Amino acid sequence: MISRSVQWSVFVATQPIDFRKGVHGLVALVAEELSGKPYSGDVYVFRSKRSDRLKLLVFDGSLATKWLEDGGFAWPPVRESTMLVTGAQLAMLIEGLAEWSRVVPKVTRRPTKVA
Repeated sequence: MISRSVQWSVFVATQPIDFRKGVHGLVALVAEELSGKPYSGDVYVFRSKRSDRLKLLVFDGSLATKWLEDGGFAWPPVRESTMLVTGAQLAMLIEGLAEWSRVVPKVTRRPTKVA
């Protein structure tokens, strides 16, 4: 189970990957090709060439895989980079919901000091 931390960010790799890669191969991919920090506590989401599979890589060495029996995940357009998403968007992506990219986080303002 992936535990939620206030500090983590979620990055979706927009390029499909070779799904035979394991934890070490994905860590190398994050560090070398995506210029990310695989040991920072962030979550990295990877897609297969088929749109029905995804992998999640988390700092503690966890690798989760999910595939859909029918249909596919709604992926962002393929380009050379990663896409930063919110925890809510990640949950919707994992559930296979097509509208996840349209969810916009509500901006909350910090409280002001009361004198």
